[in-house]
Amino acid sequence: MKNSIIMNGSKVPHHNYVGDSVIGEQCNLGAGAKIANLRLDKGNIRVAGIDTGRRKLGAILGDHVETGINACINVGTVIGDNAFIGPGAVAHGVVKPESKVF
Repeated sequence: MKNSIIMNGSKVPHHNYVGDSVIGEQCNLGAGAKIANLRLDKGNIRVAGIDTGRRKLGAILGDHVETGINACINVGTVIGDNAFIGPGAVAHGVVKPESKVF
């Protein structure tokens, strides 16, 4: 866990990496879930097509988001409330509320 805000009731338990992110309430990250926070080319991170001017930014997760084991979330990803990122899945861009990514 690095430079992140974790809201009430969220669980980030086993072998996870969360950097420069905001995690909403009552989220649960499965074992080994990773949130990337730096582009390989070290360029500015874009969120929903908007340049943030930041070199490091992980993800913004709404409330009640769950991930399966070894899920990966790319830099600048926004995940809406009650979304589910399946085991081993890669989430990127904007994930709408109530979505399931496998």
